[in-house]
Amino acid sequence: MQSISLARIDLRGDALPEGGALRDLLPRAEFDVEAALEKVRSICEDVHHRGDAALIEYAERFDGVALERVRVPEKALAEALERLDPEVRAALEESIRRARIVHREQRRETHTTQVVPGGTVTEKWVPVERVGLYAPGGRSVYPSSVIMNVVPAQEAGVGSIALASPAQAEFDGLPHPTILAACALLGVDEVYAAGGATAVAMFAYGTESCAPANMVTGPGNIWVAAAKRYFTGRIGIDAEAGPTEIAVLADATADPAHVAADLISQAEHDPLAAAVLVTDSPELADAVERELEPQIAATKHVEDRIVPALTGRQSAIVLVDGIDDGLRVVDAYGAEHLEIQTADAAAVAERVRNAGAIFVGPWAPVSLGDYCAGSNHVLPTGGCACHSSGLSVQSFLRGIHIVDYTREALADVTHHVVTLAEAEDLPAHGAALKARFGWKVPDSK
Repeated sequence: MQSISLARIDLRGDALPEGGALRDLLPRAEFDVEAALEKVRSICEDVHHRGDAALIEYAERFDGVALERVRVPEKALAEALERLDPEVRAALEESIRRARIVHREQRRETHTTQVVPGGTVTEKWVPVERVGLYAPGGRSVYPSSVIMNVVPAQEAGVGSIALASPAQAEFDGLPHPTILAACALLGVDEVYAAGGATAVAMFAYGTESCAPANMVTGPGNIWVAAAKRYFTGRIGIDAEAGPTEIAVLADATADPAHVAADLISQAEHDPLAAAVLVTDSPELADAVERELEPQIAATKHVEDRIVPALTGRQSAIVLVDGIDDGLRVVDAYGAEHLEIQTADAAAVAERVRNAGAIFVGPWAPVSLGDYCAGSNHVLPTGGCACHSSGLSVQSFLRGIHIVDYTREALADVTHHVVTLAEAEDLPAHGAALKARFGWKVPDSK
């Protein structure tokens, strides 16, 4: 295997640019959701009009599977769990246990604020009624994504949960058995063999076998992202997930073997996966590159995923003058996963503003968060961490304000409401209050 060299971006010496100018200097995968949107539009509308028949046809076209029905029989879920390797079962159960510990603490409580005597505003949190969750099944199988979607939905109190994952030819048209086993462990019995844009359309419109959902969450490929964009407004979504990303902010104290291993760990997802090292140590950068070749030679998915990912335009080593500049770079980048491998890593992590999740020090690699940290691994990509959060219990809750005022409390503020209504040339707004007081503005206290 040829030696692997990441592109280098040298930002030393001159003052770093601000805002968008700095973002434009940083590597990013090409991920044209808008172009994909044009291709998924007809598929989504076909599912709308033909329901299960369209899903069955697309399963044969895209997955090479001749389905008799889309919904997975509950017997298949039980059998998948019964046949699951005991070690895998134990690992999934521990992942579920840790995820529940974290997500249970996220549940928001109803809170009432007394604005004035006799006037209160209560905010109550109500779960979404029905959600459709997506678990990818392309290059890899992700039972961990089943956990990361189902647990926060359950802890939020969602009453109806359905999950879709692509049909697999080698498993008689069912989703991968480890996906099915994870659903069984979590008590999810409504599972569909549907993938990509067709799964999102099924949840958005509903079909003969699947009731429509209020919200769709879960990672997926560009076709899933495009379908989510197509249905935004009709359904709630978590995010338009793009290729996975890892950024590592490191100084000379970092272990190059750790850094190289962590970059490779995310590169094995996809040829578009991004691996970015930001460092003020050229010596560390060189040492990390020396580590790549032997570590890559010892693993799988080299030519089809890891090498294209590390050598693609989305991956690079970014050299900076110091950790302060490094923080500016990683904040501009807004990584899905950000590792801090520096001296006093916890203090440096506290200063980060933009990241999906932050992994502190040498003993908290991204792989831990992918499976068993207790955190959620469904995170914003493509720089969206500057405005969006990862999946959590809050993702499945809606805040509703309940306004309760007495006659006296309303009388005391009526003159302000009438004044503002007239200032906005909306006199009927003010009239709605005056009608309650004999068409007069009551004297304020």
